[in-house]
Formats: sequence, C-alpha cells, structure tokens
Amino acid sequence: MVKQILILASIVFIFVGIANQNDKQNPSTEPFAVANVYFEQNATDGDVEVVFEIKGNDEGLNKLTIISPDNRTVLDLTAPENSTMGIRQFRFESPEPKDVESLKAAYPEGTYKFSGATAKGTEFQSECTLNHNLPETVFILYPGAEAENVNISNLKITWTPVKKIVSYILEIDQAELGINLLVKLPASGTSFTVPKDFLQAGKEYTLSIGTVTKENNRSFVETAFLTTGEE
Repeated sequence: MVKQILILASIVFIFVGIANQNDKQNPSTEPFAVANVYFEQNATDGDVEVVFEIKGNDEGLNKLTIISPDNRTVLDLTAPENSTMGIRQFRFESPEPKDVESLKAAYPEGTYKFSGATAKGTEFQSECTLNHNLPETVFILYPGAEAENVNISNLKITWTPVKKIVSYILEIDQAELGINLLVKLPASGTSFTVPKDFLQAGKEYTLSIGTVTKENNRSFVETAFLTTGEE
C-alpha cells in the first residue's frame, strides 16, 4: 500500500513538472490593444463599408487572423520568416458596393475572432461583435452646402443633434495644402470652433461630420466651403 502511494505521488509529481515546464515554454496570450470591426457609411455619397482596426501592444505582429461569425477566414496574414519587427497596427476597409445587402452577406452580424502573434512568440486574442445598425446623420447648419466666402477668423461649425450616439467625429481636409484636422467630440456637443490660423483664405475645404454608436458604427455627411480673408 505504501509503495502504491509512493508510485502515485511520483506520477503526480511528474505530470505537475511537465505542466509547469509547458507553461514556461508556451507564449503568453494577451488581448489586442485595439481589435474593432464596424459598419461605416458616407451618406452624402451613398457608400457603406466594413472597417477592421487592429493594434498590438509594443511589439509588431508577424501573424494575424480574423474569423467571421460563420467560421470563414476573413483575413490571414503571415510575415516572412526573416521578419523580426512585424507590423504593430492595421486598418482594413472593404469595397464600397452600392448593393448594401451584398456587403451585409459578406460580413454578417455576430462575433469576429481576432488572433495574432509577434516574432518573439507573444500571442494575442480578442473578440468584437459587428452589427449592421447605422446611426442617424447630422444636418450641418453652418457652413451650409457649398458655402462661399466663409471667414477664416473664428469659424464656428454647427450642426443638429442626434440621439442614441456616444460621440461625433469632425474632419476638415484640404488636399492641395496636404492638411487635415480630425477631432472626436462628445455626444452633447453641436458646435466646434476651428483653431486660429488653421484655415487659409481663398481655399476650398471639405468638412465631414460623423455620428458614432456604442458599437462604433459610423454615419458621415460631407460638405465643402470656400474661405475668404479676415474682416
């Protein structure tokens, strides 16, 4: 009986030792710093797309896989064997078909599974749920559609409020000058004053304002305005 107990104890000790050794050999699994999938529309152009955003921690990723709710591989990337740094951050956008139903079929609602690994062996896993519910859009009050002679001094942009959102995204772009202003604003706000000296007189700017839901889905509207000098 004593011998049997000793044998069982030895077996348990061996298995525990193997388990501890495997724990030391296996890489740790961490959540991604960012792992998002969301629906986004440009209501002005009538375009809808699916956007994936992935970000590791300090190290770059050498492997990245995304699995859809119906168990299809949406993305499968592997860096060359001699890659030592990897890529830390990714953003992928689907095509923008006019047939929205085909986009919904290609990217169904449900949980998307993200997994990846660094060159040093650290593994990442996260999940994100996609739905197809897009928020309502704002109506831009000022500057209005294709506005001209917008004064560059203390320009205050205003829009109508939208319910059931968590934030707004406002973007001003001028392609010729290569400048861009992107800000995230609280859901309670309906105005934004452009920073002094950002705008130049005699230039056409594109203004986009987006509404964002708690699921991160987004709806944008766009307009353009032409600036004039200070009074």
